[in-house]
Amino acid sequence: MNNLLRFGDTLLPGYAVPVLNEREVRAAAGILFFFAIVTFMNAFLMGNFYPTRVFIVAFVVDFMIRLFVNPQFAPSMILGHFAVRNQTPEYVGAPQKRFAWGIGLALGLLMLYLMVLNNVVGPINMLVCSACMLLMFFEAAFGICLGCKVYNLFFREKAKFCPGDACEANTRHDIQKIGMAHFVSLLVVLGLIGVVGQQLDRSSPTAMGHHATQKTSPEAAVNTDNDDCTPPEWAIKMGHGDMWKQHHDCE
Repeated sequence: MNNLLRFGDTLLPGYAVPVLNEREVRAAAGILFFFAIVTFMNAFLMGNFYPTRVFIVAFVVDFMIRLFVNPQFAPSMILGHFAVRNQTPEYVGAPQKRFAWGIGLALGLLMLYLMVLNNVVGPINMLVCSACMLLMFFEAAFGICLGCKVYNLFFREKAKFCPGDACEANTRHDIQKIGMAHFVSLLVVLGLIGVVGQQLDRSSPTAMGHHATQKTSPEAAVNTDNDDCTPPEWAIKMGHGDMWKQHHDCE
């Protein structure tokens, strides 16, 4: 029983603290981020908050299992384990991960209280959701645990065994260095994308047809007093009333 209710592997030789497989952690973060962004965009663009509420419940349950039972039994970690089962494990310190996941659980519980239990919709939801997705994105995409960075601010014993040996002093290899040529290349590509984007926007049939309709058709002037042009309450609370009107050709 004690072997099941634990946080991290404590039996690996050469590691003074319990450890977790970073590859599984990143895979789990990517899985959660995918569902988070899908449900977030459903709420943001469509005004459908049902998928978001379901995801919040699943997120809280997942993190409670991670923190209070065993990370190995959390659904996202099981899926992550399956996804990277053929990759060599990369072991990282479990204490800082536990602290970071505690931050994630706190944010999840806040969203559970606001959206699921009290049906509150507003800017604070956007901020909390954005913070959660930012943490998951950095973990999945870059292997950077932002919560682990905060861990070092609260504990005298600093985090050990970080991904890529980031906790230990190391020297960058030549392949890791970024020079002026890299910045110039980045700026040139971004500039070209901006120019191409402007040209595509001007030549877009949708944009041209929309402007032509506005100029030639008297019916394009929609009566803003119509109920169809009244933003729903959720859009107003989120501060997107004007955006909702523009999307529905009310201005």
